[in-house]
Amino acid sequence: MSQPTYIDDFTRQFTLRPEDTALVIVDLQYASGSREHGLGRLLAKEGRLADAEYRFARIENLIVPNSKRLAEAFRSLGARVVYVTYGSHLPDFSDTPIHLKDWMKAIDNRAGTREHEIVDELKPLPGELVLNKTTMGAFASTGIETHLRGMGIDNIVVTGVSTNNCVGMTAMEACDRQFGVVLVSDATGTCSDEMQEATLKTFRRLWGRVMTTDEVVAEIGAQSRGQRRATG
Repeated sequence: MSQPTYIDDFTRQFTLRPEDTALVIVDLQYASGSREHGLGRLLAKEGRLADAEYRFARIENLIVPNSKRLAEAFRSLGARVVYVTYGSHLPDFSDTPIHLKDWMKAIDNRAGTREHEIVDELKPLPGELVLNKTTMGAFASTGIETHLRGMGIDNIVVTGVSTNNCVGMTAMEACDRQFGVVLVSDATGTCSDEMQEATLKTFRRLWGRVMTTDEVVAEIGAQSRGQRRATG
């Protein structure tokens, strides 16, 4: 982790509390999060699956297990868990932005396909909000801000893929809308350590907080215990 700079002194600080914090899990779908579907199947067909070993290993060994752990922790505290997916609503991909259309077609990411589904290990529970986006950032195409405001959410904790694209864009959009935002360093990922660390380093500069799974669980759990003591 890099040393703090003078800019970091101005990055907003806030505390994670169960009553006004939501976990937002971004794009952990079969489209680009599975060796056997979507991107994985495409690369295997082209003989290039090894090129994505870093990505898939991180998803399997860190991102999915830590996102699941966070979801369970949030649920146990009565905190909200929100899912964001991406993909075309229409079978011909005509509702997707031009810069994403070829990508979505290549991995067959459209409503009704296995690729569009959230990975089984992280399936939402009944009553949990699932929003689909067609853009990189969730705030541009899902109405997520209205939902979060309605639920009384002031802060979000973001996990998923890819850190330098949909995860980072969603997090930065949220910051600009005055939410407190945490990127979870060991529950997000992309295609290399270089891209991962560059995005996290950028986010620490005036955007929001970067925390580990352990740190998030400890902070929000401590706030819950403190609240129970205060009201007990």
